[in-house]
Formats: sequence, C-alpha cells, structure tokens
Amino acid sequence: MSILGIRISYNDRSNLLLEENITVKEPFNLFSKWYQDAVNNPSIIEPNAACLATATKEGIPSARFVLCKGYDSNGFKFFTHYTSRKGQEIVRIEGVASKLPFSDADEYFHSRPYQSQIGALCSDQSKPIEGRHILWQREVELKQQYSEGNVPRPEQWGGYNITPKSIEFWQGQTDRIHDRIKFRRPKEGEIVDNKYCFVGENNWIYERLCP
Repeated sequence: MSILGIRISYNDRSNLLLEENITVKEPFNLFSKWYQDAVNNPSIIEPNAACLATATKEGIPSARFVLCKGYDSNGFKFFTHYTSRKGQEIVRIEGVASKLPFSDADEYFHSRPYQSQIGALCSDQSKPIEGRHILWQREVELKQQYSEGNVPRPEQWGGYNITPKSIEFWQGQTDRIHDRIKFRRPKEGEIVDNKYCFVGENNWIYERLCP
C-alpha cells in the first residue's frame, strides 16, 4: 500500500467533543478525565509520555519526549538534567517554566529504580561522548561506588513545572472535521463575546477552533 493510502478511522458523529458536555469549564478537570482514559487503555504503553518543544534564542526549535511525573492546577511536572538542551532552553521561556524545589527532585529521584538512578549519574545529558563504552565504564564504576539506596541525586538533575497559558483538546473525527477545544488565559483587556469565546472557570476562557 502506498503511504498516501494509510488512514485510520477516528470517532464518528455519535461521539463528538461538544462544549455543553464539558461539565467543568476549565482544562485540568478535563485533562484528568482524558488521562484516566489513557491509563485504562491497555493499548497505550506510556500514557504519561509528552512531547516537549523548546527553542533557542535564535528561534531554532527542538522537540523530544519526556515523561510527565505530576500535574495539578499549577501545571505539569517533569524531571531532567538541567544541562541538557531542553533544560538549557526551557528556562529562557519567561513565565512558562519554573524549576521545582530540590526537595521535590530529591523525593522523585530516590523513588526511581536503582538502575535509573545510576543511569542519571552516568550521563551528562545531550553532551557529545566518545562512545557507549564510556557509559558502560561509568556504570561499573558508579555501581562499585554506590550501593542500592545510597545513590546521590546529580547536582545538575532536577524538575520543572510547566505553567500553561493555553491547553487544547483535540478529538479526531473520521470525516476529518475534528473537534478542537482550546482553553486559555484571557489577554489583558480582552472582551469575551460569548459567540466565539466563552467564560470558563478559574479565570480560563475557552473557544472552538476550526480543524
């Protein structure tokens, strides 16, 4: 089959994402429901996988997948090396990302499996390396140095909280007239017209976008 012919079926018109069916008009409640649907779906291997996109000061974009390790009304949390490319770029996005307290990083780091802790110590993430054998050598040395339960969190390893300004919910339709509901913070002085844009809860507004 030609790659042009690859197409799967999504929802049909018996299952639409309609504004009136969103019981709580703010994004975190809806996200929680969708996330639980993903958790309960056995075909989804890592429901907390998220694509994180950043950009350099020159505007060169970069996207990679991380694992979301927590969410609440303040935002979404993940952990990484601060010296990695995503760690270096994301802190330049003012008002969007903030570092989590080191106490949060310590708590999560020490909840990870022993091998994952060693792996974090092995890596100066995103930096060039001579070959995989260097990582193997570091792994052996670190396991000799640190027993299970005694691995220190790397100084350059920690967490971020992403405070969203907008969250879009996309639900595919087989007829390609997809549903897109976007929640966002209102702009200063913005007038909500209740035609294209509506007042939600907790200082959110929401609107439907063309597919």
